[in-house]
Amino acid sequence: MELPEANRVEAGLGEEARSRLPVAPSMGPTLAGMRAPTTVDVVDRRVVFISALAVVLAVAAGLVAQGLGALIHLFTNIAFFGRFSTAEVSPVNHALGAWVIVVPVVGSLIVGVMARYGSRAIRGHGIPEAMDQVLYNQSRIPPRMTFLKPLSAAVAIGTGGPFGAEGPIIATGGALGSLLGQVLRVTADERKALLAAGAAAGMAATFGAPVSAVLLAVELLLFEYRPRSVIPVALATATATGVRLAFEGSAPAFAMPELALPGGAALAFYIVLGAVVGLASTLATRAVYAIEDAFEKLPVHWMWWPALGGLVVGVVGWLSPRTFGVGYTNIEDILSGRFVGTAMLVFCALKFVSWSVALGSGTSGGTLAPLFTLGGGLGSGLGLVAMRLAPGLGVDLRVAALVGMAAIFAGASRALLASVVFAFETTRQPLGLLPLLGGCAAAYLVSSLLMRHSIMTEKLARRGGRVITEYGVDALGQMLVREVGLKPVVTLDADQSLESVRAWLLSDVAGTRHQGFPVVKDGALVGVVTRRDLVGGQAPEGRRVRDVVGRPPSVAYEDSSLREAADLMVEEGVGRLPVVRREIPSSVVGIITRSDLLGAHRRRLENSRRRERGLGGPLPARGA
Repeated sequence: MELPEANRVEAGLGEEARSRLPVAPSMGPTLAGMRAPTTVDVVDRRVVFISALAVVLAVAAGLVAQGLGALIHLFTNIAFFGRFSTAEVSPVNHALGAWVIVVPVVGSLIVGVMARYGSRAIRGHGIPEAMDQVLYNQSRIPPRMTFLKPLSAAVAIGTGGPFGAEGPIIATGGALGSLLGQVLRVTADERKALLAAGAAAGMAATFGAPVSAVLLAVELLLFEYRPRSVIPVALATATATGVRLAFEGSAPAFAMPELALPGGAALAFYIVLGAVVGLASTLATRAVYAIEDAFEKLPVHWMWWPALGGLVVGVVGWLSPRTFGVGYTNIEDILSGRFVGTAMLVFCALKFVSWSVALGSGTSGGTLAPLFTLGGGLGSGLGLVAMRLAPGLGVDLRVAALVGMAAIFAGASRALLASVVFAFETTRQPLGLLPLLGGCAAAYLVSSLLMRHSIMTEKLARRGGRVITEYGVDALGQMLVREVGLKPVVTLDADQSLESVRAWLLSDVAGTRHQGFPVVKDGALVGVVTRRDLVGGQAPEGRRVRDVVGRPPSVAYEDSSLREAADLMVEEGVGRLPVVRREIPSSVVGIITRSDLLGAHRRRLENSRRRERGLGGPLPARGA
């Protein structure tokens, strides 16, 4: 039979019972030593501190971007013109003849040696490596990367490597942020915010595109959207853009003539164009990794692979000097309609061969500029075909190139919003936003259907990692404890003898499967005991339930979220929490267990998978 001292407390107590509850004088209405869920402030003084660090970091990243540009110019002048100068120059006008083939080979060989004896992490374009550190190493990038990555990239690009400077700058900015976070006493989340702030600042300092840099950080590095991380990143990109303005002025990165608002037919074409470019982005990604796989099968040490890739870069550059180096002028010429037709398409084909082989060989350099070049060229080519075959569509060659440039990056990287805003910020063409949004969304759709991983995450997947790029509100964070925890709860009186409680638990008629029980005295919570506490060991005569209460109780407020309750369970190592009201924290109004949390997850799964009858009739069952 049920013990007379065992109480069944319903959700909510009468005013008379509440008036008898004790109040701890040192903690206001909270019981001394009681642990309850704490809500982390969305923005607090730590955010101000991290934001201040991000601003300082952004200034450094902006200066590093300028320094890397000068270093690339220095190596370009030395390698192609035999002079010691940091003046901006293009390899296109070299006078080396067929000897130019040797230049990328030498540069790539140097990069291979640096990777072998410095850090293998300098290989590649930088963003996957930064993602790897964020996901699996608490955002800790080795300090030597702050100088090895920009130096290796400057050598590779300065000797003709068909890469952009933005990837290495992003990686270097991220390494600076990580280094700052390792030197100072910060949390792993704060270090991640500093890493992302440095990386985004590097992109903003390169292209003068602060908003798209924030979006890129959110979509590829932060894996979240929270004020605590977005605010430092946004301040960093604004600061780095200011540094760029001080050095290079306010001109857009890719200047192009003013665009006209597209009509409905033209807009439809741009969306179809985006889908085609999305298909091309999947083919380009697969080609790069197929080439990487081919290099893996070579019977030579990986240190020599960049030199073999450099040989291809040299031969292609000898045939088409435009393929050498960063090639931002090529992008601007394509977007402006100055570089069109067969010559442009041949150039893009050669650029793809040079870039994919070089990247697959494991040298150091960025992917953004080559992808923008290829996408712009493909968009321009398709736009030219449309203009000739269907002039009534009203297709603008420049808009087609702009959509192609952004769509190939949206498809390859799955950074949809960053791609749209980047194309707008770097050209300052507001009338291109609508076709950009449609084209990039179509590319994103096609790429997601045809390719499981992006060009950024495929490398991580091959290492055994799993990258989730979908962001959603935490289901447990949306539900409150009172939705599942306000229910009748069996409590034990603190003065009840341990022998009688054991007899009650072991009797067949007890009818309870509870594993834990709140302990109360005069209606006020004093602790929690488990079935193991009650039935384990010996029970000396005269021992009371209060004697097995080991520590102050951990409780959940009825207006706390299930996420806060789950976090407290983990921190305290308990499987259940009595539910109390904030104003009367010693009054038990319910209990929440781990099973309740799993039940909330079950409800979320059911809601996401349930298919309801609509106008089209019942949908097929899941998996059909």
